[in-house]
Amino acid sequence: MTILHLIAAELRRLTATPMAKLALVALMSVPVLYAGLYLWGNNDPYSSLKDVPVALVVQDTGSTLDGKAINYGDEMQEQLLSDASVGWVPTDADSAASGVRDGDFDFILTIGPDFSTALTSTTTDAPQQAVVTLTTNDTNSYLASTIAGQVAEKVRASITQEVGQQAALTLLNGVADIRTNIVTASDGATQLASGTAQAASGADQLAQGAATAASGAQQLSDGLAQLRSQTSDLPSQAAQLNDGAQQIAAGNAKIADVSSQVSIATAQAAADVPVVRAQIIQQLQAAGLTQAQIDRVLGVLDPLGQDVQDGNNRVQEANAQIAQLAAGSAQLAAGTSQLAAQTPQLTAGIGQLADGAASLASGNGQLSSGATTLANGVDQVNSGASELANGLSSGLQQIPDQSTDVRNAVAQTISDPVALDTSAVTAAGSYGAGLAPFFISLAAWIGIYALFLIVKPLSKRALTAVKRPLRITAAGWLTPAVLGAVQMTAVFGIVTLALGYRVENPWAMLGFMALTSATYATIILALNILLGSVGQFLGLVLMVLQLVTAGGTFPWQTLPAPLQVLHQIFPMSHAVDGIRQLMYGGNLALATNDVVFLLCWLAGALIVSYLGARRMTRHRTLRDLRPSLIG
Repeated sequence: MTILHLIAAELRRLTATPMAKLALVALMSVPVLYAGLYLWGNNDPYSSLKDVPVALVVQDTGSTLDGKAINYGDEMQEQLLSDASVGWVPTDADSAASGVRDGDFDFILTIGPDFSTALTSTTTDAPQQAVVTLTTNDTNSYLASTIAGQVAEKVRASITQEVGQQAALTLLNGVADIRTNIVTASDGATQLASGTAQAASGADQLAQGAATAASGAQQLSDGLAQLRSQTSDLPSQAAQLNDGAQQIAAGNAKIADVSSQVSIATAQAAADVPVVRAQIIQQLQAAGLTQAQIDRVLGVLDPLGQDVQDGNNRVQEANAQIAQLAAGSAQLAAGTSQLAAQTPQLTAGIGQLADGAASLASGNGQLSSGATTLANGVDQVNSGASELANGLSSGLQQIPDQSTDVRNAVAQTISDPVALDTSAVTAAGSYGAGLAPFFISLAAWIGIYALFLIVKPLSKRALTAVKRPLRITAAGWLTPAVLGAVQMTAVFGIVTLALGYRVENPWAMLGFMALTSATYATIILALNILLGSVGQFLGLVLMVLQLVTAGGTFPWQTLPAPLQVLHQIFPMSHAVDGIRQLMYGGNLALATNDVVFLLCWLAGALIVSYLGARRMTRHRTLRDLRPSLIG
């Protein structure tokens, strides 16, 4: 008997009666039903998440931001309802709690009453996190709880981005206001520095004039001393004295005018110090600086302001002295004029005039010393004002000058700094297509396993009559292999036509599926030849092990270490990988490696089957005659 005759005989046996035909059709349909129904049921579950009932409880009472009422809870509810990622159902807390217990809702997302208050607390001294409460019930569905976590994380990310953008924009607007105020302060400091420079120049002139006045007063004193001893030359000396007194009076008047101008300038500078200080404090507070930071800035500025105040006090004192000096000089000039006109009366008062001249010399000495002190103080004020102007100008350069559009763009970038750009070498297209390689591989095993419930591994009649183990083994394998190829063709039609999954290499994938089925047929054939019904049972156990280790759902690297070893060994792992490569348009070299691996399993199982058939053609054992414990 040839191999074809053996195959034909087995097929005739399988279709000998209507019931046998029905059984064959039913078992042939097992992989089609398994793969088709599982893939259909899991085709695109994510598109139906909008039908998952989720309770949305919004209790937010709102808050205020920049003087405007705001309610982030209502905004979030509106956003979630328009997004419709799941079946949001707005409700109250009690209805939601009873609904999640009774299975009316899969989970609850609760936005509490302090939600907006917490989100706006970043502008206060007591910031706090906003809390979104997620309530799940695994008795409804464990995956629903997993989906709930993903939805909640998406909501949290959305809230973080929106609030982060608002907070960043508020900060940037505050910095812009600070910059505007610092510009004003810098201009004021520049004007202050200019005024103190003028004051310093006037103070120097005052010091020089005071020195001149002191020198003249001393000369006057010396002259009066001589006048006391030379009364004979009183008329001519009185005329000279009158000329000197007039010069002194004019000089002192000029000094008094300059001193008055300096007094006005320093008084204005001293008056501006607390105003400028208050403006700086207000601007620093508006910028969000802490009191400690403001105190550190004032620690630098206050000494400068105190120098301005001290310098002004000295200027005012010197100005009063100069005014007194000018008044005395004027009186002196008037007296010398009368002296020149009334020489006879002057003789009697020369002694008194000499004493007054000595006092004048002493006063002018004090004036010269005070004017020098004033000049030094005004120089210090000018130096401090210049440092203040330079510091404000330097700080101003470090604050960016941004337009409203730029600040909005920067706030958007701060709130969402990283964009995810994804690319795929290959893509399954849908959730069902992603599971298809695993279910196809598993359906192939189930289909072959079911066929061996009615297909005889070996024809014992042929073993007895023909005694050609190789031919009988080939026939015993080819019968389920051909039927398995028919099953895989039907499954391929379901996947591509009924479910519409895209296959990049259709003919190669169909051939690989047939090879997978044929490989499984040799494995189950070898188990049946070696162990009979026990081998059939071990085929079921092997299917379970491969179902766990194939890596059809989660990556196989997530398996425990012993199961990872089995993943590398079992044929279903390579069947899943090969179908993935061919279906999604992946690496054909990897698919070729999977083909080689399956062929090695096929050849090894055929050799084992051949050796078992060869043993059976030579002798029978008691096991061959004893009824099987299974089947």
